[in-house]
Amino acid sequence: MIYFDHNATTPLSAAAREAWLDASGRLVGNPSSPHRLGARADKALADAREELAGLLGCGALDIVWTSGATESSNLVMHHFAAALAAEAEVWVSAIEHPCVLETARLHFGERLKTLPVTDGGVLDLNVLRERLVKQRPGLIAVMAVNNETGVLQPWRVVRELCAEHDIPFFCDAAQWIGKLPSAGLGKCDFVSGCAHKFGGPTGVGFLKCPAQGALRAQMVGGPQEEGRRAGTENVAGVLSMMAALAEREAVLAGDTIIEREAWRNAFAMSLGDARILGAGEGRLWNTVSVLLPGDCRARWVVKLDKAGFAVSTGSACASGKEAPSHVLKAMGVADDETDRVVRFSSGWETTAEDWQALSKGVAKVTAEFTRD
Repeated sequence: MIYFDHNATTPLSAAAREAWLDASGRLVGNPSSPHRLGARADKALADAREELAGLLGCGALDIVWTSGATESSNLVMHHFAAALAAEAEVWVSAIEHPCVLETARLHFGERLKTLPVTDGGVLDLNVLRERLVKQRPGLIAVMAVNNETGVLQPWRVVRELCAEHDIPFFCDAAQWIGKLPSAGLGKCDFVSGCAHKFGGPTGVGFLKCPAQGALRAQMVGGPQEEGRRAGTENVAGVLSMMAALAEREAVLAGDTIIEREAWRNAFAMSLGDARILGAGEGRLWNTVSVLLPGDCRARWVVKLDKAGFAVSTGSACASGKEAPSHVLKAMGVADDETDRVVRFSSGWETTAEDWQALSKGVAKVTAEFTRD
């Protein structure tokens, strides 16, 4: 089976596995315990915090260890629900991951306003600028890159606009980190990330937040993480995550992305006239989201699975019980067409030969649909 669903989750890298096994055997103490074993575990966490802060470009005390991007997003929205004035609005892009969009909807209800995107799936900066002239929200959230389409978002520009208008900015960077350089993300007020998107283990991630000022904790109990997130830290998970991230950042220092984009582009060209979502926009080197022939993307997933390829719909298939993807609807894709969108997402271990094999697999399944 050739794996083309890395945007959903990635296999554990060898470096991450080795780091987890080492930490699990060597750092057995609770980081909050006063003995030497506890102190060793605490130092390991502190060193990892310094390492991540260095990659992001922020202070070590800005880092809070969490169970992943979903918890981090929930923590941000929980904090602002308590910190903002009762009438304050929260603005998020219409294509945010559900862990941001649904959490914001839960906490803010009618005070949640979505920011539109272009047909190419990029945040419409003109609309944002026009709205900022008239109103100042309590928080703006825009992801770094969309998980369904791979389209890069103008988070740097949004950060600058937020700084200019004195508005806190939250960036979900789960799909960016480990695929593109992390440098500069630390300038955002809040940033979320999770290990399993770049070769680390599931169940561990982080939130970058301002070290100054209280962060309203969602998980309460002990004083861990400077009182911002209670619970014994996952030392082995954190060290495994950082081993994976260090491995990815080292690869990113080279020019391998250009080559990998070429593999992706060759695959996209092999699809002929099929509509590539976000074509013409900046996209991750690993992602192709495409409108394919047939009657339902779920059938594509099943047929490609039988052919030896693990791919994704990117979101639930509209079957009468599930609504069409909010991302595709925001991009103007018709409901009857969202049923035929399939996402292919590669990883660092994916080869040019894998992409070529996928191209042949898609051609074979297309022929099957034609016969049907």
